[in-house]
Amino acid sequence: MNRPTSIKLPALGIDVGAKPLRTRGRSGSIVKVEQVGEGSIEEVLDRSAYSNINADWVNAKGAWLIHVVLICIGKLIIDTVPGMTQQISWTLVNLFYLALSYLMFHWVTGIPFHNDLHGGAYDDLTLWEQIDDGAQYTPAKKWLFILPITLFLASTHYTNYNPWLFSVNISALVLVLIPKLPQLHRRRVRLVHDDLSGMATPTTPGFPSGASTPSSLRDITEAHFR
Repeated sequence: MNRPTSIKLPALGIDVGAKPLRTRGRSGSIVKVEQVGEGSIEEVLDRSAYSNINADWVNAKGAWLIHVVLICIGKLIIDTVPGMTQQISWTLVNLFYLALSYLMFHWVTGIPFHNDLHGGAYDDLTLWEQIDDGAQYTPAKKWLFILPITLFLASTHYTNYNPWLFSVNISALVLVLIPKLPQLHRRRVRLVHDDLSGMATPTTPGFPSGASTPSSLRDITEAHFR
């Protein structure tokens, strides 16, 4: 009886030195919170080299009163519009003030003048984060926190507690008060724009229609790429 012939398969060579495909885990969120401003010794020295006049005016004489004056002037201007009611007028005053304060204190970063004197230490910081060198619960910040709430209460009272106008006013108020919280100091909420697949799709060279597929790499000629 003949013994079955054994078939030996060639050993598969594995290149240990080959670099593995780079992959990353998928993120379950589309937003991320980043910390800005390293707070290093160099940045502290750059900020203390000269006074920051971009933020020091908040503590100047009459700086608190100018907010009330601007609100009153805005209210008088809006009341001059024909057919304007008190409900719409107070709502517009509240929204305009909140929009301007958000743009001024929480949107624009850096300082508009003499930036070279501070070595760019304020480039990533908003005006709110520059006030009182970033200290929390200072008199200026308490005033800027209480004033929007007071204006919201006044607008709610003079709109006769209309539910629709109340919803608009309180939504705008919350959007302005959130960046003022100490928990969000020097933090930015950004959208994640990375590829959600986490891995690039490999591509292979294509050959024109009707051309024969080469049987091996040695059979590839210039004609296959024409």
